[in-house]
Amino acid sequence: VCAAMAAAVSSRLEDGVSRARGEGAGEAVVERGPGAAYHVFVVMEDLVEKLKLLRYEEEILWKSNLKPPSRHYFALPTNPGEQFYMFCTLAAWLINKTGRSFEQPQEYDDPNATISNILSELRSFGRTADFPPSKLKSGYGEHICYVLDCLAEEALKYIGFTWKRPLYPVEELEEETVPEDDAELTLSKVDEEFVEDETDNEENFIDLNVLKAQTYRSDTNESAKQEDILESTTDAAEWSVEVERVLPQLKVTIRTDNKDWRSHVDQMHQHKSGIESALKETKAFLDKRHNEINRTLEKIGSREKYINNQLEHLVQEYRAARAQLSEARERYQERNSGVTERTRLLSEVTEELEKVKQEMEEKVNSMTDGTPLVKIKQSLTKLKQEIVQMDIQIGVVEHTLLQSKLKEKSNMTRDMHATVTPESAIGFY
Repeated sequence: VCAAMAAAVSSRLEDGVSRARGEGAGEAVVERGPGAAYHVFVVMEDLVEKLKLLRYEEEILWKSNLKPPSRHYFALPTNPGEQFYMFCTLAAWLINKTGRSFEQPQEYDDPNATISNILSELRSFGRTADFPPSKLKSGYGEHICYVLDCLAEEALKYIGFTWKRPLYPVEELEEETVPEDDAELTLSKVDEEFVEDETDNEENFIDLNVLKAQTYRSDTNESAKQEDILESTTDAAEWSVEVERVLPQLKVTIRTDNKDWRSHVDQMHQHKSGIESALKETKAFLDKRHNEINRTLEKIGSREKYINNQLEHLVQEYRAARAQLSEARERYQERNSGVTERTRLLSEVTEELEKVKQEMEEKVNSMTDGTPLVKIKQSLTKLKQEIVQMDIQIGVVEHTLLQSKLKEKSNMTRDMHATVTPESAIGFY
């Protein structure tokens, strides 16, 4: 039944997908109806059933340590990265199941190259893929389900799987025989139950009109021949044949009503007898286990008492040692707190001592160091050299100034002699 339903759903899905996408070259896309948004869920459920037929759990999921996808895994967005990796893994496995060699994609492979390889393999099977490859990067949606469904169908074709006709189970009706004493009572109640039996069980139909007519004819014949001597002229073989022919119509099936208190009482009696029969066996077993448990508990109690009596002095010694240990720990904690305080004081004194030592070293170095005196001497020598150079420069400048004054005086004298004539000199005198 499941196989037939899956085959019907698969054929309808293929027709719907071909109509929605337009598989022909010049075929126009048919307008999608209001239920097209839920079509992807039907395709996904069909895909899961096909993957189960291919035993994908044992061959790919357990080996790759992956969780089995749910019935709506690729129909709804949950984790795009994980869904895309699952899509690539299943697509590669399905392609390999069709007898072709396809390398299993890795986590860090180029997604565009992986998608193009999968679509090229899909087209090689004669399937159409008239949608952009970017639709498959999301890892969910109608196009993902379409690609995986096509690959799963090709894998089923390759392994020779075919959908068979459903085999319906034959239901056998229970027949209940009616005692001969109650036959007249049952036939009298057939008229009342006929309407209900006609709707519930058509196989056990009883033609009451025919039965009444036969009864009436038999009564009239008997009344007409009451005065005659009764002599049977019926053939035994014909009688047996007639009985076999009429026997199915004479069987009456009485339906049991679940609401009837008699059926409940019968069930209660049956359950009670079953409980009593099971209780006899179980009670003996439980009594045996109860006695064994009691004996075991008594043995354990006696062993405990014996051990306690034998090890009483050791227990007392252990308790005394435990008390001494607790006292020693308390004293250790007290001493440890004092040691900690003294350690802190020692560290402070050590720091102060280091500071004093450093200051003393600096003072001793400054007292015994002759570098400043050497620097002073060098400075004095440099000053003397500079003073000598300054004296020389001063002498040069004084000599230059004297020369300039003498030159100026000689020039004035020459000018004076040049400007005085004899006549002016006579008038002067």
